[in-house]
Amino acid sequence: MNFFPQFISDVILIEPTVYADERGYFFETFKHDVFEKSIETNVNFVQDNESQSFKGVLRGLHYQIPPFDQSKLVRVIQGRVLDVAVDIRRNSKTFGQHIAVELSSENKLQLFIPSGFAHGYIVLSESAIFAYKVDSFYSSSHDRGIAYDDPELDINWKLPSSQIKSSDKDKKHPNLQDALDLFE
Repeated sequence: MNFFPQFISDVILIEPTVYADERGYFFETFKHDVFEKSIETNVNFVQDNESQSFKGVLRGLHYQIPPFDQSKLVRVIQGRVLDVAVDIRRNSKTFGQHIAVELSSENKLQLFIPSGFAHGYIVLSESAIFAYKVDSFYSSSHDRGIAYDDPELDINWKLPSSQIKSSDKDKKHPNLQDALDLFE
């Protein structure tokens, strides 16, 4: 595995070593000792999640507040998405900035998103299966979000707004400047 730190501190793009031949392919999606050594932090993933969505579905931007804040390791099993992490750590020099990475079943890239980031993705292919590990369990009372279309974030979701399909809950999230419970 190759680990590529991104311009926002602690967000890491991971390129697995893929072994392919005429039978197909094999790669390790997660190996605790290699992961922990390479990202220089202790993350104990406790839950794996998977979602299936159709083109234009945008999920996010979500985060959880302490003590149920979450770090995530995300990847795409089938299809193609634009994955976005927004720095919501108020004391960070990159507060309000984001990283956008295309993850797909073809490139097999993964993104490690530490606690202190809002996360979301949009499906760019006809459908996608998205998988992710988290290091804290879901807690509805600690669940928060930021508007995916906040003009100050200036996120290019790669599809026209008329094609974006979002949940009613996600449509009601506040802009970053109006969000409560951000990280210090």
